[in-house]
Amino acid sequence: MSMLFTRSSPVVATKKDKRLMADVNASPLKHFVTAKKKINGIFEQLGAYIQESATFLEETHRNAELDPVTTEEQVCEVKGYLAKVSGIAEVLARRHMKVAFFGRTSNGKSTVINAMLWDKVLPSGIGHTTNCFLRVEGTEVKEAYLLTEGSEEKRNVKTVNQLAHALHQDDLIDSGSLVSVMWPNSKCPLLKDDLVLMDSPGIDVTTELDSWIDKFCLDADVFVLVANSESTLMQTEKQFFHKVNERLSRPNIFILNNRWDASASEPEYMEEVRRQHMERCTSFLVEELGVLDRAQAGDRIFFVSAKEVLNARIQKAQGMPEGGGALAEGFQVRMMEFQNFERRFEECISQSAVKTKFEQHTVRAKQIAEVVRREMDSVHVAAQEQRVHCLEKREELQDRLEFIDKQLDLLTQDYKLKIKQITDDVERQVSNAMAEEIRRLSVLVDEFQMDFHPSQVVLKVYKNELHRHIEEGLGRNMSDRCSSTITVSLQATCQEMMDGFLPLLPVNLRGQVDLLVPRQCFNLSYDLNCDKLCSDFQEDISFHFSMGWTMLVNRFLGPKNGRRALMGYSDQVQRPLPLTPVNPSMPPLPQGSLTQEELMVSMVTGLASLTSRTSMGILVVGGVVWKAVGWRLIALSLGLYGLLYVYERLTWTTKAKERAFKRQFVEYASEKLQLIVSYTGSNCSHQVQQELAGTFVHLCQQVDVTRENLEQEVTTLSKKIEILDSLQSKAKLLRNKAGWLDSELNMFTNQYLEQSR
Repeated sequence: MSMLFTRSSPVVATKKDKRLMADVNASPLKHFVTAKKKINGIFEQLGAYIQESATFLEETHRNAELDPVTTEEQVCEVKGYLAKVSGIAEVLARRHMKVAFFGRTSNGKSTVINAMLWDKVLPSGIGHTTNCFLRVEGTEVKEAYLLTEGSEEKRNVKTVNQLAHALHQDDLIDSGSLVSVMWPNSKCPLLKDDLVLMDSPGIDVTTELDSWIDKFCLDADVFVLVANSESTLMQTEKQFFHKVNERLSRPNIFILNNRWDASASEPEYMEEVRRQHMERCTSFLVEELGVLDRAQAGDRIFFVSAKEVLNARIQKAQGMPEGGGALAEGFQVRMMEFQNFERRFEECISQSAVKTKFEQHTVRAKQIAEVVRREMDSVHVAAQEQRVHCLEKREELQDRLEFIDKQLDLLTQDYKLKIKQITDDVERQVSNAMAEEIRRLSVLVDEFQMDFHPSQVVLKVYKNELHRHIEEGLGRNMSDRCSSTITVSLQATCQEMMDGFLPLLPVNLRGQVDLLVPRQCFNLSYDLNCDKLCSDFQEDISFHFSMGWTMLVNRFLGPKNGRRALMGYSDQVQRPLPLTPVNPSMPPLPQGSLTQEELMVSMVTGLASLTSRTSMGILVVGGVVWKAVGWRLIALSLGLYGLLYVYERLTWTTKAKERAFKRQFVEYASEKLQLIVSYTGSNCSHQVQQELAGTFVHLCQQVDVTRENLEQEVTTLSKKIEILDSLQSKAKLLRNKAGWLDSELNMFTNQYLEQSR
């Protein structure tokens, strides 16, 4: 198991590294970046909206020709929101994600950060190296530089060793001071996404833990405890995070058991030590701090070797193989563990930062927008009393009804054609993906690990579990290949439908179209029913000697002639053939009570009837050989023949039978699965068609409701004669803008804040 894993790991790890480096935009940190861009855009629009509303209210209040519809208090209130929104926008523009690394002296905190940055940015080495807090932040400039606390002077980044390295006493600064390392974004994509990494001195060399927490930790989104896997969690480490837990509500904490490469020197204790560390770390996070439950703790504890990862990444950046040099056994496993930590860490910090830094301001923005919306609504209600309002409204509604009828016909034709195109594409995509997965079925079967035994009872359980493994694996792989693309296409089409129908809905309902159309989380269902497809599979895992009569005849005469020769004795002995042979071209011999003499007679008879000249030649040559070499050499040959038989018989182990079983199953299952490729594609396309058709029907129903409401309003407005002036139009516009801003904030909350909880 371990040897197989070690051999296959480098390929997997290399592909993963290339994918991560080539597709930086897929990083979870983009979640925070896009959320920040979105909320900044909303506040920019909110500020412009409040400015426009304040100007409108002030002009309306000063207009002597109009009846008073606003008050001075309303004008002052809306103007006061300008400064508040501007201040919030300034704060949001400076927001970033922050992760703080803590641990005892020489546990490798700086090395971990360097490994994440793919370069030796921070001072590291044996002993107490980092003497102060080091903040690593991205910058758009091409050259790195340093900023010390209280100074704007840009210093050479090489001076970080003099400023922060504990072994340099000449220019050493206080342990509670901060040095900012401004590192170019072009050198490290990790820093492009508003991420700040905070390194710290060892928590076991200071008594100023409280001041450190107040100064550097209160705005941290994630904490990483870098522990030494050669020891255990110390009380100083626990005490520090107990203090953090008192100041912050359920902080996000990761535990890195660094220097795990030391376990390679004692492989017999590695798993036991890992379990011991895992249990103690889990107990610390779950029972002592209470920040996680046990189900979540497994995604917060990792066993890595930061030094190995750093060296490998530096070599890779220099164009050398990342596995070069003297690396301990299991390096690729530790490399993948470190990459898994980075992915989990990015997901956690992105979600946490979005919630902590944007939620309060989003709530405040909704409150401001709602207040201004109410002000506009009051102006709109006051203006509605005028006669001209009814006349213009009636004409507007009549025109709108005509527009809805014409537009509805056009949309119906357009979307019916589009739904058909999408469903055809889905069927083709799913069919191609399934055909590709069938070609890779052997890989999926090889991944199945379960105790194998040739007994029928065990084989039955083994087959059931293998069917379940194939069902889940194919479903998962098909989902990875198709579901995301299809779901994105489906969601885009549904959104396009809603956008297309949006002009047909009333203005006050356009921001709530997502609520009017019930939408559930769509997931493609790949119902393969492997257990039923392969229910009649019969394996042949009996022993077949490679130098036996059956194998030799098939080898020299070919499968067809060999079968004819071997069938020469079928009149004397009836033999059942397995439903699923080891190799279709070489059927196995019967497992009956046929004696060796009968077999030889049957074989000679068959061979003689098929190749009489060859048989006579063999007999003549055999006689010549007997006279030439004698019985001793023939006896020796027979002895070697027997030894070969014994060797193959002894190597026909349970593992060999399992390999033969898997090979037969792959051949059989591939043929069966090929039969349902078209059916599976049609099934998935039908699911997509149902989803799109359901959305379309709901939208048509909303349009019908809208038409009915409009017709009723026209009848009502016919009885009223009112005048709508520019004041009413402007108030209505601003009220709708407030509703639109509120819907934007709701969409931001649903898209970013709800996902972060």
